Amino acid sequence: MNITPTRLPGVSLIEPTRHADDRGFFQEIWNSRSFADHGIIADFMQDNHSRSHRGVLRGLHHQLVQPQGKLVRVTQGAVFDVAVDIRPDSPSFGRWTGHVLSAQNRLMMWVPPGFAHGFLSLEDDTDVLYKCTAIYAPANERSILWNDPDIAIQWPLDGQSPRLSAKDAAAPMLADGARVMA
Repeated sequence: MNITPTRLPGVSLIEPTRHADDRGFFQEIWNSRSFADHGIIADFMQDNHSRSHRGVLRGLHHQLVQPQGKLVRVTQGAVFDVAVDIRPDSPSFGRWTGHVLSAQNRLMMWVPPGFAHGFLSLEDDTDVLYKCTAIYAPANERSILWNDPDIAIQWPLDGQSPRLSAKDAAAPMLADGARVMA
């Protein structure tokens, strides 16, 4: 497997090794020993699967208590996957990184605890699967406005408006009350 650091410390792009032959392919998605050898230590508690139409934007989500690390991959379609550093004492606080994850490129992204996460679906019927290091806790979930000008994520929207949930559309900006990690 190839693991490439992004511009945010702790966030990594992962390309699993694929073994293919005339029968199909096999690839290992998670191996705690191999990931630990690359500095990624996680105890996954929950697996999630979402399907989205093109133009759906989900996020930017995080949990105040029991922050979740996420190992994100796409099994069908493509997304622009984003992590935002929300650790108040971090030198990269408020900075973001974004990468295309797709069924075709097979890349995964490791988003450690302490980061907000979101993605924009680039194709219809895009399936995103992600492993989480903490159980979803709705009372602790928070959102940050997807187009917060202080974060300035360059979403590949091609002049279109994203499709948002009511919760994500009403999310506060980071500086205006989006509480972050303590």
